[in-house]
Amino acid sequence: MMHLISFVIGFVMDLLFGDPHGFPHIVVGMGKMITCFENNLRKVFPKTQKGELLGGIVLAMLVPALSAGAIWGVLYICKQIHPVLTLLIESLVVWQCLALRSLRDESMAVHAGLKKKDWDAARAAVGRIVGRDTETLDNAGVTRAAVETVAENTSDGVIAPLLFLAIGGAPLGVFYKAVNTMDSMVGYKNCRYLYFGRTAARLDDALNFFPARIAAILMVLAAFLSGEDGRNAWRILRRDRCNHKSPNSAHTEAACAGALHIRLGGDSYYFGELVHKPAIGDDDHPVKYGDIYRATRLLYWTSSICFLLCAVTKGMILWL
Repeated sequence: MMHLISFVIGFVMDLLFGDPHGFPHIVVGMGKMITCFENNLRKVFPKTQKGELLGGIVLAMLVPALSAGAIWGVLYICKQIHPVLTLLIESLVVWQCLALRSLRDESMAVHAGLKKKDWDAARAAVGRIVGRDTETLDNAGVTRAAVETVAENTSDGVIAPLLFLAIGGAPLGVFYKAVNTMDSMVGYKNCRYLYFGRTAARLDDALNFFPARIAAILMVLAAFLSGEDGRNAWRILRRDRCNHKSPNSAHTEAACAGALHIRLGGDSYYFGELVHKPAIGDDDHPVKYGDIYRATRLLYWTSSICFLLCAVTKGMILWL
């Protein structure tokens, strides 16, 4: 029951507060841990292909285990002091594992810049939430980048954490968050991380395999409920769900593109290098800044459906 209550409180806190600037965040701590381990592991292991692979394996084992273990230990100590303290701390952890409000706020900052025709502000805003180069993006490119990151992060920023939190509470949610943070920091196919970050990237792919597909199906349902084209979302999901180098990312992107009748994907620049990517969706109408708002509405509907399903399922299990 305490897990269920903290699950509900944490979700509501994320809806209300997002990620307040200056407030301590576990992901920041994870990032510092990853950087520290990377620097030291690169000194320990030889600068060869095999050495970097071994260093990356050690990193991928240590960071999630230590992160989840630390949260488990803190909650165990809190339980010995008072159950209310455990509830408070676990609720805070659940809140910080989710990125619903912050994803909405950051994407709507892009929307605001485009609406005001402040192109520099829009590029700066989208640069905070995407990994691609944004300096040369035109207005359509900025909009497309924002919609893509909302669609992709609906899965790994909200739905996947919700599922792991519902199954294993705060420790399992933090385990997932640590893996996802590693992937965002070292899971690149460039000269520096091609081998060192490979294990982290593969682990992230494995953990997101089922959540990504669940998120896409929920997004189709959300399209029906929110007034978007759910039928086309299902059609594009079935057709384009594999149009990405990642085994997971295209699922929610395809559902979103279908629901909004726009085309996502395509070639982009990362760290100055052109990366060829297949298109997702049909170009039924040109992307416009209003599509960012529609994508965030899909994000909220999808997340709410998942939260309710998880909460009700946990409640039924407790009742039985």
